[in-house]
Amino acid sequence: MHYLNSLTSKLPNVGTTIFSVMSKLAADHHAINLSQGFPDFDCDPELPALVYKYMQAGHNQYAPMAGIISLREVLAEKTQSLYGANYDPEQEITITAGATQAIYTAITAIIRAGDEVIIFDPAYDSYEPAIELNGGKTIHLQLQAPAYTIDWQQVKQAINLHTRMIIINTPHNPTGTVLSAADLIKLEEVTKGTDIVIISDEVYEHIIFDGLQHQSVVRYPALAERSLIISSFGKTFHATGWKIGYCVAPQNLMAEFRKVHQFLVFCTNTPAQFALAEYLTQKSHYLELGNFYQQKRDYFIELIKDSKFEFVPAAGTYFQLLNYQHLSDEKDTDYALRLTKGFGIASIPVSVFYQQQLDNKVLRFCFAKKQETLEKAAAILTKV
Repeated sequence: MHYLNSLTSKLPNVGTTIFSVMSKLAADHHAINLSQGFPDFDCDPELPALVYKYMQAGHNQYAPMAGIISLREVLAEKTQSLYGANYDPEQEITITAGATQAIYTAITAIIRAGDEVIIFDPAYDSYEPAIELNGGKTIHLQLQAPAYTIDWQQVKQAINLHTRMIIINTPHNPTGTVLSAADLIKLEEVTKGTDIVIISDEVYEHIIFDGLQHQSVVRYPALAERSLIISSFGKTFHATGWKIGYCVAPQNLMAEFRKVHQFLVFCTNTPAQFALAEYLTQKSHYLELGNFYQQKRDYFIELIKDSKFEFVPAAGTYFQLLNYQHLSDEKDTDYALRLTKGFGIASIPVSVFYQQQLDNKVLRFCFAKKQETLEKAAAILTKV
């Protein structure tokens, strides 16, 4: 007991994630939950039917550590078809227990004590804890609001002999912005001649709007050779609770990734992998995903256009930022609580994604919802 009383936390500044906090608050106050990023509609019924099919067929034991080969093969074909990049399904693709596990595994495989990792605030909240747990130092660079663009001169100045990794995220959570081809060329320039490894968080790769093209790092050979690319089946197939993702990387990086992966989860849900492999050979559902979510984005912002919130339509993801500066001077964390408790609608305050809790009076709302949910939410927002 004495030892436990003196236990020093490895993450002393980390509490319960904001997503859990706001979702619980929404449930407690019977609020519409536009905070945590998950759909309130189900996936294609064919998918769970396929999972059941493979369960009944006896595929209920461990999958191969890297994932079943048929799924890795179809992912290799998909990557080649979409981005013109060739990856060996045997050696360069690994199925993971969700994208967050893949991110943690990639960081753990590369980062040693004293290594520096550049991330861009507002940043997804799993990056920094994973860096800290591995003895690394997080270098926070701020995206330039309100467009949330990267200042590449600032990136160049931040790079030194200790810089081991840069984490990018496009389409970007929480801002809904996307990186351009010019951004990827700049990233190529600032990392040229270095040993910097890139983690490219591309979980919303298929949720991109207004005719924009997803700029995956695999489109750029000089970047691809130093990059681990993270993707998500949950985001793509409206099945976030399945917690299945994957990582694509050149063989030398993937070998290190798998050394960690095998001792972290070893493998991922077997029948679900078989189901996804069959589904992907039959349908290219993801090709229509951008249009599907753009319709929801457009419907949502049309419904709230006469509200007092200010916004720029999201370019990707299923999140829309709303600025409330004309409604209140409250901190975004306080305003998000008041909206949830007093008005019955839950969001995410964007300041929590910054190291210094930068408050731009912006909240993040998830529009991956049924039409009636968006209508109810908009009715509240237009009356605030």
